[in-house]
Amino acid sequence: MAERSIVYVSKGLPKNRLYNGQEYRSAIWKEQTDELHVRMQQIDGDEVAAPEYHGGPDRVVCLYPFEHYAHWEQEFGQPLEKSAFGENVTAIGMREDAVCIGDIYQFGDAILQVSQGRYPCAKINKRNQNNQLLKKIIATGYTGYFFRVLQEGTIRPDSPIVQLSAHPAQVSVASVHHLYFHETSPDPDVLRRMLEVEELALKWRKLLLEKQQK
Repeated sequence: MAERSIVYVSKGLPKNRLYNGQEYRSAIWKEQTDELHVRMQQIDGDEVAAPEYHGGPDRVVCLYPFEHYAHWEQEFGQPLEKSAFGENVTAIGMREDAVCIGDIYQFGDAILQVSQGRYPCAKINKRNQNNQLLKKIIATGYTGYFFRVLQEGTIRPDSPIVQLSAHPAQVSVASVHHLYFHETSPDPDVLRRMLEVEELALKWRKLLLEKQQK
């Protein structure tokens, strides 16, 4: 596995933008910064436009694996802008298949716990002026994911990433995404094992329960 490291950190406030001539409001437009001051509920200077769908204590810090940028550049024949997925931390060595729900990491002096994969929405298409991107993200599982905050602190681009503990269930972010989006008849034992991970965010727990009941 690649050595873990931060490439850049980003934050942003909601903005009004245009897509296909229609105005929309979103905080997906992030700007690079020298540091993130991470609180229990949110990052200073980083807000969401639609709190009914975004934000909250289980979704304070969003990470997107830097390796995926090369994939999308090859896929679409052009590079994406920085923070193209509205992430706060863009990092190497932190792919969805290598990170598990409940894992605990230290970024600088902030301590974070993986809480859920990202449920991608159409704002990603609008942000990147690409109406194929959302579909491809769901197909690949290259969604990025969220952390809850266990200890407030500051994250800088040169802050080390240290894994403090690995959750014993070893339910990867990628495996939850794959089961939900791509398994029409999921293995009941696998689904039950995912639901037994208490650290899984409530939103995703509800999604998996709905899957279980179908």
